[in-house]
Amino acid sequence: MPLARSLQKLTDVLVKSSKLKPGRHSDGGGLYLNVSDTGSKSWLFMWTKEGRRREMGLGPYPDVSLAKARAKATGCRELVAEGKDPIVERDRESAPTFGEEADTLIEAIKSEFRNPKHVAQWKMTLTVYAKALRPKAVDEIGTDDVLRILKPIWVTKPETASRVRGRIERVLDASKAKGHRSGENPARWRGHLDALLPKRKKLTRGHHAAMGYDGMPGFISELRESDAMSARALEFLILTASRSGEVLQAKWSEFDMTSRVWTVPADRMKAGREHRIPLTESAFRLIQRLHNYRINDYVFAGQKKDRPLSGLAMTMLMRRMKLGVYTVHGFRSAFRDWAGDRTSFPREIAEAALAHTIGDETERAYRRGDALAKRRRLMDAWEKFLGSTLASNVVKFQKV
Repeated sequence: MPLARSLQKLTDVLVKSSKLKPGRHSDGGGLYLNVSDTGSKSWLFMWTKEGRRREMGLGPYPDVSLAKARAKATGCRELVAEGKDPIVERDRESAPTFGEEADTLIEAIKSEFRNPKHVAQWKMTLTVYAKALRPKAVDEIGTDDVLRILKPIWVTKPETASRVRGRIERVLDASKAKGHRSGENPARWRGHLDALLPKRKKLTRGHHAAMGYDGMPGFISELRESDAMSARALEFLILTASRSGEVLQAKWSEFDMTSRVWTVPADRMKAGREHRIPLTESAFRLIQRLHNYRINDYVFAGQKKDRPLSGLAMTMLMRRMKLGVYTVHGFRSAFRDWAGDRTSFPREIAEAALAHTIGDETERAYRRGDALAKRRRLMDAWEKFLGSTLASNVVKFQKV
C-alpha cells in the first residue's frame, strides 16, 4: 500500500460522521481520532518510547481539523525520529534570546553587588563582548559560538576574557534551570573549554605589581614634595593600607577626630562589613590639613563640583612619577610583606588591618574592640618605617 494512503486512513466525511463508534480510530502514523461515549471527538498522537506507550493530545475536533491534526502528527513523528519527546517539546516555552536572559539575570542578582559599578561591569561584558550572542536563542548557543567570543581576547585580555566566560556560563546555567536549555554548558571551563583554549598564566599574588617595601620610605619622601590632591590621597592610602575606592570615596562624616578613627561603611568594603581604621599621627595631621580647606563632603575633593577625585587620579600620578609599572593596589602588598618580614605582629593582625576575610573564629576575634588597639600599634610601626631616613631605604624618584 502506498505510504501516503497508509498515513491517511480517515476522511473528512468519516471524521464528521455522527455514526462513529466510541473508541480510537487510526489515521496512521500514530494519529488517532478519539470518540468518547458522549460523541465528543479529539485528536491523539501515540508513540512508543523505551517499550512504553506514550500519548499526547493534539486538540478537540472540529477546532482542530483533520488537516491540522495530520500536520501536528507529522511534527511529532519528526521529533520522535530525532529522539525527542513531543510532550516535553510542547511544554517547553519558546526559548528566549541570550540578551533577554542576560538582562533578566542581572536584574535578579544585582542585589548581590555592593557597588553599582559591578552591575555596570556585568552589563558591559554581556552587551559589548557577548554582543554576537544576544540575538541568539539560548537553546541554540553552542561551543563554537562561545569560542568566537573568547578567542579574540583570551590572550590579549586574559582577565576580561575570564570574566566574560564566567558570566556567559552563569547566564546559560540560569537558562537551563528555567528549562530553556538542556545538556552541557558550552561555556564551562573545567572538562570542556580547558581542552580548547590555552591555560592562562598564573599571576603574581593579588594580580597587582607591588613596589618592594624597602623602596617605600624614599617614595613617601618624594610624594610629600607634591602639592597635588592625588599625592595626598595616595599618601593617605599608603599610611592606612586601604583600597583606592575606600580612600577616594571617603567622606568627612566617616572620621571621628576625637578617637582618631576612620570608619568605612560596609557598602564600600569588599567584604561587605564595616571597617574601622586607626589613624596614625601622620594620617591624622593630613586629614586635619585637608579639613581646613574642605569644599564638599569628600575628603579628597575632585575638580568637578561635589565630586571626589577621579578613580584614575592616583594611577596617573604614578605614571607622571615614571612608576607606572607599579599599581596603586600593590602598596597593600608591600605593607603585608613588610608586616610579615620585618615585624613580630601576629598574622591575624596584619590581615585584619587589610580587612581581609580569613573566615574563622580567630579572625573574628581580632575584629573586636581590643583589635583596634593592636592594629593601631601595627600602623604606628608602619608609619615609623615609612618615615625612616636610613640611606639603605631611600630610593630617589622623579619629582612631580
